[in-house]
Amino acid sequence: MSDPVPVAGLLDRADAARAAGRGDEAARLYDTAITRCREAGDLTGWTRAALGAASVYTFGTEPGKLPAQLYDVLARTTDDPGRARVAAALARCWVYAGHADRATRFADEATRCAERTADPELLADCLDAALAARWGPDDLAARGDLAARLDEVAAHVTDPGTRLRAHLWGLQVACETLALPTIHRHMRALEHLGEESPRARFFAASRRLMLDLLRGRTDTAEHLVAMATAASERAALPDAWMVVEAMKGYTAVQSGDAALCATVAAECETFALAEGATAVAAEAAFLWVGAGRLDRARTLVHLFHGRVLDELPRDVNWLLTLQCLLEAALAVDDRDIVATAARLLTPYAGRAVINAGAVMFHGLTDDTLARAAAVLGDPGTAARLRAQALTTYERLGATWWRHRLLSWTLAAAAHGARVHLHPAADGLWLIGPEPAAVPVRALRGYTYLRELLRRPGRPMSCLDLVTEGQPGVEQPAVGETLDRQALQAYRQRLRDLEADLAQAEDWADTGRVEILSAERDALVHELTAAAGLGGRPRSTGSSHERARIAATKAITAAITRIGTLDEPLGHHLRATVHTGSQCSYQPGPGDETQWILAADA
Repeated sequence: MSDPVPVAGLLDRADAARAAGRGDEAARLYDTAITRCREAGDLTGWTRAALGAASVYTFGTEPGKLPAQLYDVLARTTDDPGRARVAAALARCWVYAGHADRATRFADEATRCAERTADPELLADCLDAALAARWGPDDLAARGDLAARLDEVAAHVTDPGTRLRAHLWGLQVACETLALPTIHRHMRALEHLGEESPRARFFAASRRLMLDLLRGRTDTAEHLVAMATAASERAALPDAWMVVEAMKGYTAVQSGDAALCATVAAECETFALAEGATAVAAEAAFLWVGAGRLDRARTLVHLFHGRVLDELPRDVNWLLTLQCLLEAALAVDDRDIVATAARLLTPYAGRAVINAGAVMFHGLTDDTLARAAAVLGDPGTAARLRAQALTTYERLGATWWRHRLLSWTLAAAAHGARVHLHPAADGLWLIGPEPAAVPVRALRGYTYLRELLRRPGRPMSCLDLVTEGQPGVEQPAVGETLDRQALQAYRQRLRDLEADLAQAEDWADTGRVEILSAERDALVHELTAAAGLGGRPRSTGSSHERARIAATKAITAAITRIGTLDEPLGHHLRATVHTGSQCSYQPGPGDETQWILAADA
């Protein structure tokens, strides 16, 4: 029988397997080394083996005996540098296993020990563990303070790994707080680091896609996924495959690739059920919705009935789980899950939901909570949260998310939604689609709009609209707004401006383009105001002219106000309501909108 491999050789083999990306093999070798070193009382080798085992532990999986092995080493370690390293590894192990509540005391001890060593690289590693232990939804302020401290420590360290961790945490916190300049600063720093190592290049590529998808860009996905995949293979990152799958899956959601969505959803579901990973199960449900497989999404959503959501640990995955699950529950109309998830998420309204380590942007809680409020019969809250979410998406340039939220009401209108526009109690008007109609202060234009909506496709004289059909004394015109000679001169100048603008654009003379465009717009405004149907000069002072101006201004103001409450509804009215001497509502073919024009309808 051959002699056993010396412990040093065993550890070298484990390190080589880890470097080659064979994490399972490395874990088995480290475990063997731990047992041998423990029996021999070799604390140095034991520590190296335990820290090596922690380095290949995959996020979200069952940790087995690893926490106990690390604690065993910690209990026997007395020097500050050693205790700092082992306590930090133990803290991260508990966080990755979904037990952040067990991690905090070890992370804090690690930080205290590291501070006494005056070793900035060690302190940075321990601050990283402290941040991981405070990754829950209620720890954002503490996370911000720790990330700022880590950024300060890393600024004086040459080690690229330390700077990488600092910028990843900075990016995470900046994304959570939607601090755009800070997001771009850390993203650019990650890309610079990516030029130095494949590990940093993996993080730079994956986080760049996160930002691109936030802004609705899918054209960079293929290149960034390939870059992240190649970099992760060179860096031998143990759980990089999960990030790459997320990159593919969420790109597929935004690009409408149902087949790829289904492939990634199936992989996520298999992993979630095998490992008991609730966050991954919620993500899989969301991806099944993207694949159009509501039956598969419904099956996963059903797993969360009972006390499951109330008993979720408030850790790194808490917001992510609730956000993805609420998305899926809304899609499959599971009212029980919608009500429970919305109740738990409501205290976190206004938050951005970011997957661990800024892997992916999952929208705003205001978005999902608005749709949940509408389903649960709270139209006022739905309208308020929806408006807040749209404003934030606009600021972020989050075009896909904004368009999706806008299409929520557009989809309702396309299926014959009931839309209110009528007086309500206390001098207010109720405006908007059910169940998101909101009471607003009365405007004269609402009355005019309602009259037009009563008779779709039938023009109504502006004079009848303004006088509500009551007879009155009609006054004649007192003259043309512009005489014919002035009109001719304006039109000639407009032709000259168009030629000058074309030349300025050809020469890329932006300053001249801006000046000429402003003059052209002013001339067009004057000509439009001065001309009636067929370009004939418009007279001023007549009853008809005053009624036309009054009706146009009132209706325009009313539609503008409605657009601030519900942008799709405002867009619909701008496209279908025509003003002038004759006013009308001209819905398109197939428009099944049901207008509720009286409170008792």
